[in-house]
Amino acid sequence: MTALGPVAWPPGPIRTRRLVLRQPEARDRAAFIELLASSEVHTYLGGARPRDELEREMPEVPERWPGSFVVGLDGAMIGQILLRRAAEHRRPAAAGKVDLGYLFLPRSWGNGYAAEACAAALDWLDGALPGEPVVLATQSANIRSMRLAAKLGFTEVERFRAWDAEQWLGLRPPVTPSE
Repeated sequence: MTALGPVAWPPGPIRTRRLVLRQPEARDRAAFIELLASSEVHTYLGGARPRDELEREMPEVPERWPGSFVVGLDGAMIGQILLRRAAEHRRPAAAGKVDLGYLFLPRSWGNGYAAEACAAALDWLDGALPGEPVVLATQSANIRSMRLAAKLGFTEVERFRAWDAEQWLGLRPPVTPSE
C-alpha cells in the first residue's frame, strides 16, 4: 500500500454528529496497542499481535501518514480508518485504487460508529480526490464488515481465497463532483 497521492495532509479534524476523525497523537498510543492486540478485532485479520511486542515497538506518537485517521468519541480513540492506494494489490480489480480499511475497539461495536466514520472519510476523499473509485476487501465470513460495505455503497467485484479463507472484494464507484 502506498500514499494516496496529491492530497493536502493532514486535513483539519473531520467532525460528524458524534465523532472526530483526526491525526494520531501521543494520547492514542494505549488505544492503538489495545486495537492491535485484540483477538476480537483480529478474528478475520489473521490474529492479534502480542501485547508485549506492541508495547516495545509502538512509537510514542503512533505513525502518521496520509489517509490514516484516528476515530475519536468524546476525546478518546475508538478506532482507525485507513485510506491507502493499493498499488500492488493481490487482485487486479483493486490495483491502483484507493483501499478503505477500518478497525474499531469491540466496546464501540454495534453503535453505528464505523458507518459514520467511514462515510465521513469517504466524503473527505471525494473532495480531496474527486472521481476516485474505492475498494474494500474483507472476509466473507465477517458479516458486520459485509453489512458495512453494503451500507457504504460497495458492490461485489469478486470473491477469492486468501489467508485460508474466502475473501470479498467490493468497489465503490467514483463519485463525480456533480453527484
